[in-house]
Amino acid sequence: MDWLHYLIDILLHIDKHLANIISEYGTLTYAILFLVIFVETGFVVMPFLPGDSLLFTAGAFVAMDAFNLPVLLGVLGFAAVLGDTVNYWIGRSIGQRAYSLSWVNREHLDRAQAFYDTYGGKTIVLARFVPIVRTFAPFVAGIGKMPYSTFILYNIVGGVAWVLICVFAGYFFGNIPLVKKNFELVVLGIVLISILPIVLEVWKARKQAKQ
Repeated sequence: MDWLHYLIDILLHIDKHLANIISEYGTLTYAILFLVIFVETGFVVMPFLPGDSLLFTAGAFVAMDAFNLPVLLGVLGFAAVLGDTVNYWIGRSIGQRAYSLSWVNREHLDRAQAFYDTYGGKTIVLARFVPIVRTFAPFVAGIGKMPYSTFILYNIVGGVAWVLICVFAGYFFGNIPLVKKNFELVVLGIVLISILPIVLEVWKARKQAKQ
């Protein structure tokens, strides 16, 4: 489980990892951030990447003049929208066969479907703020053949809102002395808050199953 330990290390020390990347790669860091956000939102096999905490941390580094804010927002916003678009078309091309594929996590797929049953097309926007569901939502939209004109509208609104909220949260709060001294705990808190809706959904599902 070395990959799990590595992922946990990234989540808990993402500020240090990003600082090292900026120091080593300079402006190429924009491309690295683009790739991480694009992969997390674009491929159903990569839902574990730290999207929320990465955006928050990137925003904190903007306040330290490590990034240009308009450029960062443009790069990350484009990555988020493009990732969901690719994910949508993958789901649309596979269709219902996705439920029988070994490399697709059926539990995560069902969780995203439950979101659709509750929120409809707005799931594309709301799911942006829920890890794992964020990655599977556009995939399920493609499977269900949501009209692309409808999907792309929700996709743009959700992607832009997600990036703006997370980056500006990091920009305004990431460099407050108290936050800086406890940055790892703050990032961990963001991760925990992000997965709370998933925990509640699982709890509700188990409760209903026992009834």
